[in-house]
Amino acid sequence: MEAVKLNTTTQTQQQANTSLYKAIWRWHFYAGIIFAPFLIILSITGSIYLFKPQIEQVLYHDYYYVNPQGDRVSASQQIEEVKNLYPHAVVTKYRPGENATRTSEVGILSDNKSLTIFMNPYTGKKVGELNNEDRIMNKIEEFHGELMASTLGDRIVELAACWTIVLIITGLYLWYPKKKNGLSGVFIPRFTKGKQILRRDLHAVPAVWITAGMFFLVMTGLPWSGFWGSHFQTIATNAGAGYPPSIWGGNSPTSTVKTKDIAEVPWAAENLDVPASKIQGFIPLSIDEVMKIAKREGIHPSYTISIPQDQTGVYTLSAYPPKAEDEVTLHVDQYTGAVLADYRFENYGLVGKIVALGITLHKGTQFGFINQLISLLICLGIMFVAISGCYLWWKRKPEQNLGAPKAPSIKNMKVFLLILIALGILFPLVGLSLIAVWIIDWIIIQRIPFLKRFLNA
Repeated sequence: MEAVKLNTTTQTQQQANTSLYKAIWRWHFYAGIIFAPFLIILSITGSIYLFKPQIEQVLYHDYYYVNPQGDRVSASQQIEEVKNLYPHAVVTKYRPGENATRTSEVGILSDNKSLTIFMNPYTGKKVGELNNEDRIMNKIEEFHGELMASTLGDRIVELAACWTIVLIITGLYLWYPKKKNGLSGVFIPRFTKGKQILRRDLHAVPAVWITAGMFFLVMTGLPWSGFWGSHFQTIATNAGAGYPPSIWGGNSPTSTVKTKDIAEVPWAAENLDVPASKIQGFIPLSIDEVMKIAKREGIHPSYTISIPQDQTGVYTLSAYPPKAEDEVTLHVDQYTGAVLADYRFENYGLVGKIVALGITLHKGTQFGFINQLISLLICLGIMFVAISGCYLWWKRKPEQNLGAPKAPSIKNMKVFLLILIALGILFPLVGLSLIAVWIIDWIIIQRIPFLKRFLNA
């Protein structure tokens, strides 16, 4: 009697394990089919963007570089030259250049266009101009971040990134070896077990090798996203009780203007409140005097100066260099030259430091070429895994339906349901998409026999 009861318990457990396996396989299958194209797009554009410094050096070599010849013309004179060339433009930025061979840059708004004017700092003459919207790498970045579809594209990319986490979790479960058969089929493809097994291994094994890198790229990319990223940024800022008192040259301001509204700054400084210059009847500082302040404060030479556009505005100096440790954001009173806020990497909270390092690693700048190469290999791996997964499905797909495994109702699988709910809370767009899938399944798929049969629902 005990043997019969034990056998029944074993069979029940095996059926539960089989049902769970099929359920996870089904979710992995659909997530892969839907989001594989987006993963391929993100990997291709990300691979290109990794090499932005090298690509732009080639594309814009004549704009970026000059031969040093004598003394430099002051920044004020360069800006005056730009004003003469573009009398109706508004000067918004000035970038002195990080070394002796680099041109200086003057940012202007002209006819509702954002232009960068490249100046020879030794002659004070214009070298060339670029419309910032037409820069090739800006287009690649826009395509990578929002598919060139504005807010809708941003949400699609974020949704694809979040569902990649689901793909990773479900994929690891499906891959995890149930029997100890050595490394074959686990870390090494089986080349002598037939085409079907080889196709499976050429998808699963490379996926395992790049799992950590893929997870890292997703998690370091999400802080830039418009929905999850903005909320995460707000939570991180509030959890740190704002910014440490040491960064303020006086009382910390209460402001509705954030630094990201007036300048391009590091992620951790985007929500930094912008202080106001105290109007005391002084003449505003010249750009040359602001550069002296930058030198005195030891800012990384790649910094950019955002020029105040009204009487209460401040000069904002931001350095967004290759290494996170060199990031700086300074707000300077436009009349007195007082440093009103000095926010650097060492002032960041733990989350800010992790995100800052994650971003520079994501972009491939933190450790130079070796960083670019490792990230490129991960991107190529993601492309291969996405394509091999689609090929695996195509070769297995029966003619009469999509080929998704039949699985019991998710309501009967409490642990897996709880995991999905947790992911839906952690990544709200995943939660919303799960609700949308459930509604579509309940209202449409379950009521149309052809769809129910085709999707094996």
